[in-house]
Amino acid sequence: MELFVFVVASIMVIGGAIGVIVRPNPVHAALSLILTLFGVAVHFVAQEAHFLAAVQVIVYAGAIVVLFLFVIMLLGVDRAEDLRIDPIPVQRPLAAIVGVGLLATLAAGIVQARSSVRSGTGAGLDVATDSGDHDGNIRQIARDLFSDHVFAFELTSVLLVVAVVGTVLLARRPERHTGATR
Repeated sequence: MELFVFVVASIMVIGGAIGVIVRPNPVHAALSLILTLFGVAVHFVAQEAHFLAAVQVIVYAGAIVVLFLFVIMLLGVDRAEDLRIDPIPVQRPLAAIVGVGLLATLAAGIVQARSSVRSGTGAGLDVATDSGDHDGNIRQIARDLFSDHVFAFELTSVLLVVAVVGTVLLARRPERHTGATR
């Protein structure tokens, strides 16, 4: 059963990531990003990291993708642009160099991870939950967030609401007036 969940969640993540890259419509790309983020949340649930799964869905799939959609609406990036014109001439070679560097970093990380798995260092959730109290960290985060930092938490929520209202107002198209008077 674990293998089936892993395979399905991995297909969600990879399919969504490919959709983000190949979709020409930015709204469809944002929806593919939601699929990717939900797949990552399923991986978190499979690893019994329920708090991280909830944060993944609420913060990333919810708030961040909604922010992306507001930016798409505000900037109107759904219009086609001429991709043959480079605004910055060194942009493409620089992107290729950064891509090769990221692939090299990924390969080095895979080699390092394989060697640490062979040596048996670290045991994942078993080491993290040695105390036997599985929700201790969650309770500690909640206590800290809603007692010591409650003002910052509420201020952030007000800031996000103001940003949403401002984006909606800025994204509205002005009415076109005809020559008739009211």
